[in-house]
Amino acid sequence: MNQPGTPVGQQHQGSGRRVTMYRNGSIYTAADPFATAMVVDGDTVAWVGSEPAATSIADSSMEIIDLHGALLAPGFVDSHAHLTETGLALGGLQLGTVRSATELLDAVAAAGGSGTILGHGWDETTWNDPTLPSLEEIQRAAGDRQVYLSRVDVHSALVSASLVATAGLDDLDGYTGTARVVRAAHTAARLHARRFPEAERRTYQELALKEAASHGYVALAEMSAPHICGPEDLRMAASWNEHGDRPQILPYWGELASSEEHAQEILEGLGTHVLGLAGDLNMDGSIGSRTAALLEDYSDAPGQRGSLYLSVDEAAKHLAATSALGLQAGFHVIGDAGLGAVLDALDSAAAEVGEQRIRAAGHRLEHVEMADQSAIDRLAKYSVTVSVQPGFDAAWGAPGGLYEQRLGNRSRSMNPFASFYSSGVPIAFGSDSPVTALRPWSSVRACLEHSNPDQRISARAAFLGHTRAGWRAAKHRNPLMGQLVPGAPASFAVWEVDELMVQVADSRVQSWSTDPRARTPLLPALDTGADPRCLQTVHQGRELFAHESLRV
Repeated sequence: MNQPGTPVGQQHQGSGRRVTMYRNGSIYTAADPFATAMVVDGDTVAWVGSEPAATSIADSSMEIIDLHGALLAPGFVDSHAHLTETGLALGGLQLGTVRSATELLDAVAAAGGSGTILGHGWDETTWNDPTLPSLEEIQRAAGDRQVYLSRVDVHSALVSASLVATAGLDDLDGYTGTARVVRAAHTAARLHARRFPEAERRTYQELALKEAASHGYVALAEMSAPHICGPEDLRMAASWNEHGDRPQILPYWGELASSEEHAQEILEGLGTHVLGLAGDLNMDGSIGSRTAALLEDYSDAPGQRGSLYLSVDEAAKHLAATSALGLQAGFHVIGDAGLGAVLDALDSAAAEVGEQRIRAAGHRLEHVEMADQSAIDRLAKYSVTVSVQPGFDAAWGAPGGLYEQRLGNRSRSMNPFASFYSSGVPIAFGSDSPVTALRPWSSVRACLEHSNPDQRISARAAFLGHTRAGWRAAKHRNPLMGQLVPGAPASFAVWEVDELMVQVADSRVQSWSTDPRARTPLLPALDTGADPRCLQTVHQGRELFAHESLRV
């Protein structure tokens, strides 16, 4: 088996030309929807075609990989992820299955190691009794250790009394004397808890990258921001691209710029190249933590409408400055009031620098969970890409779920994927890991099974949103990225599948076809509820992951 990070076929070719043939499978390619074989020459797709043709061109100089019926498809791109946070969630206390304050405290008490106890994933809306533990209870469970436990949405956390004292939370907005912290107090707690040595940070990031590669991801958009981490975290994330043996990092930095000069200063001070001043530059917070900015009260908290973290004027200056530089900008925005503020900022910035500059910059917005048709039309006007997370609807969109608890009838119009598509709004998909897991096929399934049938999209549209659209959202220069056609970069994953089919969003429509005139590439059947297993991940010809059964 090749060592991870080596070009596929290298050990069979020595130091010369490296060619690998994959055959006896199904190749997801627009060049030939019935292709069963593909040849990779170095870092490039050289050929796709049929099994008889593969037999005629195969020779002893190639590494031949028998797919045994597996699917070979473009590699996934996660359009919104947090590398260090994902590693922390994988390596710390995993609290997604706790169902009470008592279970959470038991997990804290049983935590091994030393130093700050870090955990992630609790969600009180799934508990029989949503009462959160107190500062004192958390401290007793932790002994003399500090505690930081992020909620599943990572917009609030539970902390210990010792962390409150050492991080100086007492006088900050969002600290009320209880264990739960939000807004400024949460930011301070989070940054304090993340003060760990460089080697430990590297371990967390590598853990996240290995997890991503093992699930077919060839790239992740890293959404760093000052309230999440320091520039050193971003620099380390970007540095993985120098090695070529891990999924590619598409780096963003969410810091507010007030002018062109200020934007340049920010970029020059980062110490690494970024694709934009975008991502988790928060216009508002989250539904779960009741910090997303709403036009009307939360249904389960009368008088509360969340928080706007930026003014329209601040956002407009940021958009104008970045547009003038031809640089992507963007914001984290979830609530309808938050989106309204961003749209007003786009109008203001367009009045200053011109609508064409706004469109040309390719700005992006993250999440955009509450958008009516008028807002969607305004997004389309400015060619704003929307980076969304299908896993949110799968986790919280069902009747009686978090969305309905927090928003009542408004929950029915959440995450309008089909409306974005039909209105011409560019859309790309991600996980917001660690908020939802790095499971791309589960994310595709969530698009097919959206809680609102009117907002469901086909598996093909969802797959393209998880692959080609991710590269386009990052303004990648190679238009062939995310495709498997001759001349395209060899970036793909191999999947063990039970059945391949065409799957549409409407169950009333025939969902499969063997008619060759359809010329529609097939995707794994996802109605079983089980995800395909990843057998190999390759990015630009370099193997990132291989299952032991691949070359058997």
